[in-house]
Formats: sequence, C-alpha cells, structure tokens
Amino acid sequence: MYFKQITTPGLGCFSYVIGCPAAREMIIVDPKRDVQDYLDISREEGMRITHVIDTHVHADHVTGAHELKSITGCDIMMYETSPVSFDFTPLAEGQKLVAGNAGFEVLHTPGHTPDSLSLLVTDFSRGQEPWMILTGDVLFVGDIGRPDLVGDARLDEQISNLYNSLYVKFADYPDHLEVFPAHGAGSLCGRGMSSKPNSTLGFERRHNLMLGFDRYEGFHLAMSQEFPARPKSFTHIIGTNAKGASLLERCPMDLSMEPDRFEERMLAGGVVVDVRDTASYAGYHIPGSLNIGFSASLANWIGMVVEPKSDLLLVVDSQTDYDRMRTELHRIGYDNILGYLQGGISSWVYSGRPVDRLSIDSAQEVQNSLEQKKELSLVDVRTPGETSGGTIPGALTVPLADILAGKFDLSDEGHHILYCASGYRSNIAASYLQQHGYWDVRALAGGFLAWNRAGYAVEK
Repeated sequence: MYFKQITTPGLGCFSYVIGCPAAREMIIVDPKRDVQDYLDISREEGMRITHVIDTHVHADHVTGAHELKSITGCDIMMYETSPVSFDFTPLAEGQKLVAGNAGFEVLHTPGHTPDSLSLLVTDFSRGQEPWMILTGDVLFVGDIGRPDLVGDARLDEQISNLYNSLYVKFADYPDHLEVFPAHGAGSLCGRGMSSKPNSTLGFERRHNLMLGFDRYEGFHLAMSQEFPARPKSFTHIIGTNAKGASLLERCPMDLSMEPDRFEERMLAGGVVVDVRDTASYAGYHIPGSLNIGFSASLANWIGMVVEPKSDLLLVVDSQTDYDRMRTELHRIGYDNILGYLQGGISSWVYSGRPVDRLSIDSAQEVQNSLEQKKELSLVDVRTPGETSGGTIPGALTVPLADILAGKFDLSDEGHHILYCASGYRSNIAASYLQQHGYWDVRALAGGFLAWNRAGYAVEK
C-alpha cells in the first residue's frame, strides 16, 4: 500500500494519498485546491486517481476535488447526507472501498459537522485489520474538532454527536490504531492541536484532555466554552464547497498593473493588501492599504480581515511573491485577485502619488515615556490567554479579533501605540485603524517580545 500525508503550510491542513502501485489506483482524501502535488505523485508512482473523498464540507479551505475531477475524471465521494448541490457518489456507514492492497471502511462520525465521516484504512499486504484511521476534523492530535460552525441552534446536538463519535464509536477500536487527522497546528478548526502530524488512539485516550472526561456533563461544559474567532472567510468557504468551487482557470486576474491602472481599480472599490514586512510597510505605503505580511498564518489573517468577495489588489516585492500570495488566496476561496502593482511600492512613489507612514516606537522609547509619566494609550491586541503571561503597565487589552469586529472604544483623534507578541498583528490592527480614519496610530517595534527582552516585562 502507498501512503503519503500532504501538508498545507499556514492553514494546518493535511490531505492524504492512499493507493496501490500494483493495481495502479489511488484515492485522495481531503485535497487542497492546488492539486499539482497529487498529479505529480500519480505520474511518478504510476497510479491513476480514481476517487476523491472529502470527509466533510470544509470551512477553512476550498477543496481540490473539483480540480481533480476536471483533470482526471475521478469520482467525488462524500457522506450520503452531505449538504452540497453538485453530483457526488454517496458513502454510507460501514461501506467498504478497495484500491488494490488498500482497503477503506466508512464511519459516520458527526460532531464537527453533522455529515462528517472517518475512514478506517487497511493494508491487506500486511493483514486484515485496520492499520490507521483518517479522522477528518473529529479527532486531532491533542484536540478535537470545534462543534460550533453550524450555529448556536444546533450546538447542543453537535456536542452530543461529537461525544458519541469520540467516546462511543471510537471505543470499539484498539489503542494501537494510528490516527491521521485533517488538521494540525495552525488550523482554526480546533483550539489547541499539536504540531505532531499523527498519533494513536491509545496515546490520545491517555493524553488528549478532551478524551479524558468521565461524564458527558463535563464534556458538554468544556465544549460550550469560547472557540477561536471565526474568520470572515469561513461562511464563504462553506458556501463555495457546498456549491462546488470554480476551476482555477476561470478565476480573473489582470496580473501586473502600472500605477494608473492600479489606482483606477483601487478607486473602483478594490482592496489593497500590502504583503511586505512590518518595517517596509511602516516606511511608506499606499493610503488605505492593509498590511498582512507573509507568515505561517497568513491565510487565517486574510480570512479575518478581508471580505471574501472583495476585489483584491496586491503590493508585493516580486512576481514570485505574487504567485505565492495568489496560491494562498485561492486555497481559502479568495478568487477575485485583480493583480499586483508593477514595480512594487517604488513605482507608486515615483509616480508622485501620496503615501502614508506608520510610526514605530521602540521598547526604549515607550519605557522612557512611562518613566516620565507621559500619558500613553497603549493597546495590547493579543488574546487574553497571551496577556496572562504579562503586559505593559497601563495597557488596554483589545484583541485583534475585537478590533476587526468593531468591538472597541478608542478615540479616533487619540495617539495610540499598538502591540502584539512580535509586531505582526499590531501592524494589521494599525493598518486597519488607519483605513478607518484613525490617523495617529503607532506600533511597538518587535511587540511584547522586544519589550520582554529589553528587560521591562513584569509578570502578572
């Protein structure tokens, strides 16, 4: 049996290629939208892609099922009650599939979504019992799937489903069964999953806190607590996956634009996303642009800040950066990418057009102001969990998610210094506030990390 886990950086997504070179067949589970990795494996290993299985209607990334069907003619398979509007081959509880030496058995495991499935995988060349289980978004390494994405009205039902899947259905299987989830660290589909890509049922039963409850009541209480902020993109992605994603070849793109054309599209309502690093953006940037630089969690922050159907204009340093950004955006269903500024920010500056700056204060400058008892408006945009380890004296905690949701009370004429852990999120927040009329916002260089290393931090 051939088996390979494919990682999508940033989103924390895992997809799987399972097949049999002797039978020349392979099945893809939970594919990402950019499908070249799967096509390369198919060609290199001499296996034809016969089926694509999505374990559920994904909320955090657009499936590659339709791309693969268009290219290879493979079948798309999902659980039989999946709420989608395209044709697919339905899978039922207990149904079995075979691809040479690779065997699959379908388990209905609702909880993350009502129509989630897991797959027991057997390598018949080694034995007749299952070797691993692909758990989708029901069970992760160190965590379990969030049940709240279907809405508050069905939350209790979903928590009950999740408990039954994890504590009742999975109880029938041995400790040595290997667990391969659809997500790892970086995903917003859980609250605290490990960076380790796989585990065993036995290890999770011993060390996964969400599998350690003696009674349903305790589990229900834990799963009724607050979950990570839901990005703007999730509803859009769910809708895209439910109706069937457009093929990438149909997505609009004007590519490279001179400043005149770029400004024309911007004035027509295009959202300008500047992906340069925090210091470069601070030096000068296009007024009204948002700074969301390249990072491991870039796609998640795009999903938090930018409306999914926006017409996007990118400020990048190179064609390579544009291609990388375009892939990241397509993965989360942001397809209205009009293009990028030819020549980067320099071409905008040399054209004589106006620019804005984002002032940056050092840890030493802030500390000097505090020692001189100057009145400062310090705004900590980290989460409450992060601030429990220390903060700057007098700082107001307003998590970035609250700023983006408009849940804050800051004077639009005041002088505000924003900070986060390292400076990345404070630049997002500052650029967002600038876009909304807050003219005097600054960022703390290096964030709380720099503050701490300068020796100023005081633990709570």
